[in-house]
Amino acid sequence: MNLAELQRKLVAAARLFPPGEQVPCAFAERVMAHLRSLPTLDIRVLWARALWRAAICCVAIMLLLGALTFIDSKGNTSPNDLSQEFEKTMLVSVNQGTASLSPW
Repeated sequence: MNLAELQRKLVAAARLFPPGEQVPCAFAERVMAHLRSLPTLDIRVLWARALWRAAICCVAIMLLLGALTFIDSKGNTSPNDLSQEFEKTMLVSVNQGTASLSPW
C-alpha cells in the first residue's frame, strides 16, 4: 500500500472528527497524582550502584591477573630472573661509587 495515500486518508478521517473542547472531570488531579506517585531520581543512588559495579569488575580483573602471574611464575625456572638482573643493574653504580672512594 502507498504510504502517502494512507497518510492522506488518515488525516482526512481525523479532520472529520475534531477533538472536543471539554476536559474530562478531574483530569488534572489524576495526572498530578500519577506524577507524585512516581519515585524520585536520586543521583547518589545511581553513583553508588555504578561504583559498586566498577569495584566488582576491578576485583575480578585483579584476581584474574594475579592468578595468571602466579601460574606464569611457576613455569619460569630460568636462572636469569628479571628482578635479580634489575637489582644488579641498579646497584652497579652504588658499588662503583663506593669502590672509587675507598683508599685501599
